[in-house]
Amino acid sequence: MPSLNIEFTEEEHAQIKAAAESAGVSLKPFVHDAAVDRASEHRRRVLDAAKSVASWSSELNERLR
Repeated sequence: MPSLNIEFTEEEHAQIKAAAESAGVSLKPFVHDAAVDRASEHRRRVLDAAKSVASWSSELNERLR
């Protein structure tokens, strides 16, 4: 399974560790879930933008068919 080695400052690490503890999970799954959630949100925003552009240009798209 692929893995990443991510470097954090001491302050960043402490902040992430505190957030993981507050959520009741260990650091590794907390960071994993945060990364996956961010990637999913990015994908959703890209798809939403594509839908908006397609909607805005629907008349031109019809003429080009």
